[in-house]
Amino acid sequence: MLPMRRYFYPLLLLLSLSTAATAQTSPSIDRTDMPVIGDSLRLSQAAPVLPASAPPLTRRGPNQTWDYSTLTPVSQRVERYNNLNTTPATLQFAFGPLGGVNRATLVSPQNLPATPGLTLPVTDPVEFYNLSNTDFRSVGFGATVSGFGLPVTYQSQALQDVIYRFPISYSSPADSSNSYFQISVPGTGYLSRQRKRVNQPDAWGTLTTPFGTFQTVRLVTRLEDHDSVAVGTDPGQGLTLPVQREYKWLAKTVHVPVLTITTNVVAGREVITNIEYRDSYRRVRVTSPANAAKRAPLTAWPTAAAAGEAVRLQLPTAATVLVTDLAGRCLGAFQLPAGRQVLPLHPAWQGTLVLRVQQADGAVSVGKLVRY
Repeated sequence: MLPMRRYFYPLLLLLSLSTAATAQTSPSIDRTDMPVIGDSLRLSQAAPVLPASAPPLTRRGPNQTWDYSTLTPVSQRVERYNNLNTTPATLQFAFGPLGGVNRATLVSPQNLPATPGLTLPVTDPVEFYNLSNTDFRSVGFGATVSGFGLPVTYQSQALQDVIYRFPISYSSPADSSNSYFQISVPGTGYLSRQRKRVNQPDAWGTLTTPFGTFQTVRLVTRLEDHDSVAVGTDPGQGLTLPVQREYKWLAKTVHVPVLTITTNVVAGREVITNIEYRDSYRRVRVTSPANAAKRAPLTAWPTAAAAGEAVRLQLPTAATVLVTDLAGRCLGAFQLPAGRQVLPLHPAWQGTLVLRVQQADGAVSVGKLVRY
């Protein structure tokens, strides 16, 4: 029995080390980790500033530790996923069992992709998704126009927006897709979008947020968008948007990214435009306008003017100014010094624009402009 005992304990040690090593590997995300019908998922938005406890976004590789436990929500929203039978009959026909390549498995209330200057007379906008063993993709949009369900599909199945390809783990290769759709309303105008999406897993490890601690794989998504818009009888014009990156931490069974940090590339460097994380209900403290003004004063004039008229800002310090539409999509970003500055708005940026001014110390102020 003595020789057996000599080999038994070293073998047991090797088995325990092997089990520990297996436990510390990248999660593998598949269709079971995506949204399902009936999901009602609460997401919190934090100020677009990395907490001191968080490593830089450039850090990548295996077995990372990300501490975002100090994130504080400034607002919350709920992302819902429903059955197709919650939409008008025309949309059920376009995206239901007879929809062919546009067949959807679930639908989510969303803002239709918006471009300043084009206000579509629609209500109840939704986005349709198809979930399969191979991918999770957007197959189209829908809305109600004068009581009629208006479907909007991509130009072809090959040009649908593939959000994820499965499985997703640290060892998965990068993948890319190109998509194209056009929304056209007679007498109002049209909007088209051409998008290139590139997904690259670049890290895995333990992520901590106010919602909890998770084993995650990080997926970095690069989005390159080009919009064309026409209003009324206007011939229309194209607009290439700033390159956007989404850093998404994915975990098993959560159904949405545990954490998403969105950036825009400005003058060759990344500027954080949004931080959003899975969360439970929290009472969000809203800073009064007076206190916000003391922390990060923002003065812009005129607040309503024609598209070609110059807009000026009075900045207390050097700052990054982000221009977004009401859907939260970044249209442009500018780095400006302190003092009275002219904001170089593109002529196509019309409608209600949101200005987010981020100072070097992290203070953020928000204002609105109306361009017509």
